Amino acid sequence: MTLIELLTDAQQCLRDRAIASARLDAELLMCHCLGLDRVALYCAPERQACGDEAQAFLKLIRRRSAGEPVAYITGRRDFWTLTLEISAGVLIPRPETEVLVERALVFLKSLAAARPRVLDIGTGSGAIALALAAEMPQLDIIALDASAQAVACARGNAQRLGLPGVRVEQGRFPEGCIRNAGCFDLIVSNPPYIPHGDIEQLAPDIRDFEPRESLDGGPDGLDVYRCWIPQCAVLLHQGGSLMFEIGHDQAAAVTGLLAAAGCYSGIEVVRDYAGCDRVVQCRRK
Repeated sequence: MTLIELLTDAQQCLRDRAIASARLDAELLMCHCLGLDRVALYCAPERQACGDEAQAFLKLIRRRSAGEPVAYITGRRDFWTLTLEISAGVLIPRPETEVLVERALVFLKSLAAARPRVLDIGTGSGAIALALAAEMPQLDIIALDASAQAVACARGNAQRLGLPGVRVEQGRFPEGCIRNAGCFDLIVSNPPYIPHGDIEQLAPDIRDFEPRESLDGGPDGLDVYRCWIPQCAVLLHQGGSLMFEIGHDQAAAVTGLLAAAGCYSGIEVVRDYAGCDRVVQCRRK
């Protein structure tokens, strides 16, 4: 059997399990298994798959068929311009979060400070913090997460990518940041914002594999915003910016919480490339 024939059979297997990204997932798993890139895979369409290669690949396909995300199977995920190592128990970064990185960079590049200070709350794999540091090495970034597993993952990524400006710390917000009152230019976060009652309706690869604490935002999905919005005001200096990722239907609720806090101005909602509300940003008065 050629690699392309094996790939086609694997794609059908994943389609039979109602996996929408069947072709892409099969390609990524084959490339990971054989050490190829996707161009090389199609440049040799008649290459035969040896028995060991086929068995190793089919083992990965069985894991994906059972719902396990590709990022956990390969241990990698591309985000921004980076390839991050991802371990089970750590939230997988999504392309839509890159909108938050884009907005953060626009703000940071407008500052006169020689070394702007940034706080990334709930850093997970370090995706947001490391993307910012890759674009602006002069940043002083604290990447905070309560999970020891996430902290280990983010530290490993920072070290492997050579981004020492990102200091990954373990702690819960705001307790882990009390000493930094009034000193941040920017606070960013992709917090848990899925309403508790919606968790069971998520796709199985999210619901059954990704960390619940990174998804569950309480009864209405707004628990973290209610708690963090006043606390972030304490940590930002005047004119500093706060940027949150939000659920597609949460813009009105989150902007309302920011307005009610009374200490933010310039509240703005930014859409992602699918046209969904994705980021809320504002300034500390």
